[in-house]
Amino acid sequence: MNDPVYNSISLTGVAASLAAAFGMAPPKQAEPPIPLIDRLVKNLSSGGTVDRILMYNPDAVAMWLFQKYTDRYAPLLRHVQLTLPLRTVMPSVTPVCFGTMYTGAFPETHGIREYARPVIRIDTLFDAVLRAGKKAAIVAVADSSMSIIFREREMDYFIYDTNEEVNRKALELIGQDTYDFLVVYNDDYDTNVHLHAPEGAETLDALRADIAEFDILANAVRESWKCHDTLIGFAPDHGCHEIGDGLGNHGTDMPEDLNILHFYGILPKNE
Repeated sequence: MNDPVYNSISLTGVAASLAAAFGMAPPKQAEPPIPLIDRLVKNLSSGGTVDRILMYNPDAVAMWLFQKYTDRYAPLLRHVQLTLPLRTVMPSVTPVCFGTMYTGAFPETHGIREYARPVIRIDTLFDAVLRAGKKAAIVAVADSSMSIIFREREMDYFIYDTNEEVNRKALELIGQDTYDFLVVYNDDYDTNVHLHAPEGAETLDALRADIAEFDILANAVRESWKCHDTLIGFAPDHGCHEIGDGLGNHGTDMPEDLNILHFYGILPKNE
């Protein structure tokens, strides 16, 4: 039997790469940046850095979904130039993985090592953005990890009961062209993984909705942020697997849970 294959690039490099894209110092405990993201920004932005970043964070979207349902990603792929295989961290649960994504630190450093949702006390990418004099905001569904673990910063939090409300607010904020760093979190796919399995009809509808929403937000960026060099990302936290009885889960040390894909694109300003 073949050994499981894990992606070689760690999720820990994302935070430092996003900081480098802004031309600023990374979070203090962040691991080194990812050269592929750095090269994308340097080669395709008009000045070698960006002044806007939009991160769309769908929960639990595994790499194997792209491998099996590639055609469904077409609306997303037209906005990006980099499809980046990453290995997330253990345990592969939401607060642990998003804690790593936005601190650049392993769980033993950022402090969340199980499914728990304390406010992270070490330096985060949000702190680095604020130190650089930029404006940041998180738009997320209520009682989600993304609505809780990065609280208590001098930034804006827009928290709503439904993904539909989150998406409407994100579209509104893009139109206002106010925030330098905008993070949008949706949990519908993850919710349906646990209720209907990763490939249930409702779950695949949620995946389709995540891709469609990224397409909508990217088109809005093209229109409303045309005076900015922008980095956009479709960036899940971990994957998922079927556990039987029509249900799905994650949290284990297996490729289905740890192998994820991030998608990054540069939308250069309209000169």
